[in-house]
Amino acid sequence: MSGKQQRQRTITSLIASCKVVSQPHLQDLLAERGIEATQATISRDLEELGAVKVRVAGGESRYAIPDYEPERVAPSDQLRRVLGEWVAEVSVSGNLVVLRTPPGCAHVVASALDRSGDPAMIGTVAGDDTILCVASESTGGRALAASLRELAGLSPASVHASGPERGERAGASPAPRKRAGSRGR
Repeated sequence: MSGKQQRQRTITSLIASCKVVSQPHLQDLLAERGIEATQATISRDLEELGAVKVRVAGGESRYAIPDYEPERVAPSDQLRRVLGEWVAEVSVSGNLVVLRTPPGCAHVVASALDRSGDPAMIGTVAGDDTILCVASESTGGRALAASLRELAGLSPASVHASGPERGERAGASPAPRKRAGSRGR
């Protein structure tokens, strides 16, 4: 996992578990965990993660990472970057496509997919490290999986492969497989 991925994973965890009230506060929390980052880097990370400031009970503000922001559409280059950084594996069965990510990263990818507005996809459901994408009837799972593999920079699955189709990064070992739905929301 790259330094950026680790930092963003830590930021996601901190926002979920702590009352992160400002970028300097987040910078201090990261430093306590041995991660040095400038305010500009933290600002970019928060933007890429889709973090927003929200008011909570008592009028306090804190950062949160929403699961879905329908008014925000991700440009294709941002979607390509998110998929390229976070998606390790793509599997398909019928009209269902399963994406595997590092632990704690599935919601970031699902949010980017949802914001993309891709008509080939009806919707997504994210767990901790797994995303279930439902392909539209007109597109089908194979075509959606091929498109997502290409965007993620994964090698195409063999046409003659038995079992579920999978694409993995060239030279990388596949991510560990888990039972479908074992950690979904």
